[in-house]
Amino acid sequence: MKIAERWFVWAGMVLLGGIALAGVAVAVYAAWLFHDLPDASELADYLPPTATRVYAGDGTLIGEFSDERRIYVSYDQIPATVVQAFLAAEDRNFFQHGGIDVGGIGRASLKNVFNLAQGRRLEGGSTITQQVAKNVLLTNESSLNRKLKEAILANRLEATLSKEQILGLYLNEIFLGYRSFGIASAAYNYFGKSLNQLTPDEAAFLASLPKGPNNYHPKRHPGAAKGRRDWVLGEMEQSGWLTQAQLAEARARPLVTRDAPQRSEYKDADFFVEEARRQAAANPDFGAQLRAGGFYMRTTLDPTLQTAARQALMQGLENYDRRHGWRGGWGSTDFAEGWQAAALKEQAPPERRSWQAAAIESVSGNTVRIRTAKGDESGTLIAADAAWANANRQLRRGELIFVEKKNGQFALKQVPRVNGALVAIEPQSGRVLAMVGGYSFALSSFNRATQAKRQPGSAFKPFVYATALEGDFTPASIVLDAPISFAGGPNGQRWTPENYSREYYGPQTLRRGLELSRNVMTVRLAQSVGMKKIVDQAARMGIPGLTPNLSVSLGAGEVTPLEITAAYSAFANGGRRVTPYLIDYVQDRDGQTIFRADARNCRECGRGFSGQESPRLQPRGTQVIDPITAYQMSSMLEGVVQRGTAASARGLGRWVAGKTGTTNEYRSAWFVGFTTDIVVGVFIGFDDNRSLGSGEAGASAAVPVFTEFMQTALKERPARPFVRPKNAVFRTVNGIEEAFRPGTERQAPAPVQAPSQPVGPQNYYDVIRREQEAAAAGANAPPPAAAPPPPTQAPAEARSGLCGGSR
Repeated sequence: MKIAERWFVWAGMVLLGGIALAGVAVAVYAAWLFHDLPDASELADYLPPTATRVYAGDGTLIGEFSDERRIYVSYDQIPATVVQAFLAAEDRNFFQHGGIDVGGIGRASLKNVFNLAQGRRLEGGSTITQQVAKNVLLTNESSLNRKLKEAILANRLEATLSKEQILGLYLNEIFLGYRSFGIASAAYNYFGKSLNQLTPDEAAFLASLPKGPNNYHPKRHPGAAKGRRDWVLGEMEQSGWLTQAQLAEARARPLVTRDAPQRSEYKDADFFVEEARRQAAANPDFGAQLRAGGFYMRTTLDPTLQTAARQALMQGLENYDRRHGWRGGWGSTDFAEGWQAAALKEQAPPERRSWQAAAIESVSGNTVRIRTAKGDESGTLIAADAAWANANRQLRRGELIFVEKKNGQFALKQVPRVNGALVAIEPQSGRVLAMVGGYSFALSSFNRATQAKRQPGSAFKPFVYATALEGDFTPASIVLDAPISFAGGPNGQRWTPENYSREYYGPQTLRRGLELSRNVMTVRLAQSVGMKKIVDQAARMGIPGLTPNLSVSLGAGEVTPLEITAAYSAFANGGRRVTPYLIDYVQDRDGQTIFRADARNCRECGRGFSGQESPRLQPRGTQVIDPITAYQMSSMLEGVVQRGTAASARGLGRWVAGKTGTTNEYRSAWFVGFTTDIVVGVFIGFDDNRSLGSGEAGASAAVPVFTEFMQTALKERPARPFVRPKNAVFRTVNGIEEAFRPGTERQAPAPVQAPSQPVGPQNYYDVIRREQEAAAAGANAPPPAAAPPPPTQAPAEARSGLCGGSR
């Protein structure tokens, strides 16, 4: 064989070997490519991660929980205008091609020649089907491998899903900026609207965003955003989806969007929503999917009451803060260029939207001129505010302050350091109608309503009296209000509990002792009843974990505002313990109820009711005190408001009951009050548990907050008489109609002698002895009352210096 022939044979063999090797390589690559592809059939049941939306009891949107802020909508819920806008912008031939638009790729390639020459952004030729394949099943890497996979998957998707299913996936999956995933979320975040409320120009703007939300941000790039929107409108007109007149009208409209994405229009429920989130996340049935499951969560919140609660608590804390003087500005400036921008970095609490940062320009006595940091507006402080501040700390030029414009002048404002909580519960069910856990959620998200355990002081006394009434005592029973002491106090001294005023009234009825919050009477009563019975009764009513020491009778244990408010519900609802709850029910994205707080069964609710009595559900909760005891306590606690320590709330009218509470050294102030339809707990205190200051008792710090809140609550829920138990016996004692358990009304109180005027502890026995001796000279003098002997040992808390509350 000649050399040339050998060379051709050798070359042919090499060529054939190369072709074979290339074929093998292609086959291997194809096998690897197909092996690595996800299964397109998975998308038949695919649902994108969707936000759980949270609603108040009246349907008001109050929040959402999500990793991706998305509201899922089915394809048949999407208006035609929205669909047409996205098809015009992204894939006009979507319903004609099979997943890959060859003509579209060609047109995009031709346009890109000119775009490249003119320095414009290059256009892609990906169809909506390809984008779904990429967004849902693939990564965003830019490579030939990904493009090939995208094309293969697009073909598979078209064979697996209908066009409507693919388009529905696309419109729910895409990111559109403003923290919006999917078109429904974007419609709300950009325009505050649902999809069916969008105008063609608004739909066109949303359709302009998939290519680059940041490039068309309506606030940062308004010109580009409107230009892109108008281009989409033109594409809609070319496709026959808009007329020339509609196009002109839509393009003429300005592009108006919200300044920033918003979770909800309602802003007052942050503490409530966060507590609902914590409870939902802990639920084993749906908690793990809370942020992606697209649940519908209906809560117990009453928006009217929630707003009233926030306003009442914030105003009460500001009023307390004002009583304790001006602390000075939160910063200073020399008015150098740019001082306004520096001042605006310090923001007032978001809940006080009308407050604004300002600087003091000049001070002449109580005439103080200020200049606002935003808007550069000048004016004067209200003279009374200037005088208030100057009385404690002289105002100075350059101080940065918060002000609020009122009637052409500016009110001086100060963010309080004190904090507190307010909880409102429906006593029949346990529904939490309102919850505020502090002055400002933005400043501190710590929820003092549910997370702060504090001593309740005298707000605990009703549980002592209720336990006594469950035994042998009645509201007319007599207990001695006189000095008492216990051995084994701190440092070997005796523990001597004292009344708030350090005065003593002698023998008093239980009603009067509770109305006037007599500490010594309560300790004597607790000693007689037994602290073990009292703490057990408190646990049954919803306050567990207390130790059976006498100081606990004065409120030395610890509770949360939610716990003690819920426990008071038994006084209002006839003696039943109800569990407070925030979440009414939860439905999945298909509308199936997966959680319901009210687990009671109604066997007859499915039958017709024509001419028949409607079925009756059993009342919620567990009976923990006798209905007569509950009524007795409600009546006695109404006396606290009408004649006792909470008399400042008397203006609310009859059938409003409650109890004040103040702990040692005025560290915490409480009031828990109720009517037949609502129970409200108010707590005021510093987070570090320091003193509120002399005189800052429950009556002065907490009752005004309750009163302001109840003025709103009683508009919709007017106070009604407490329900009189059918088997109670009523007798008039000291001018007041008292309820008795049958048989106990015959137990007349023993004759006792009290001092004619309240006296201090040092001369109590001298006074009563002199009055008794004077009475003994008369014809029918009763025998002197003997004080019971003191116990031999003080309670553990007293020995450690903790002796509970005062009133």
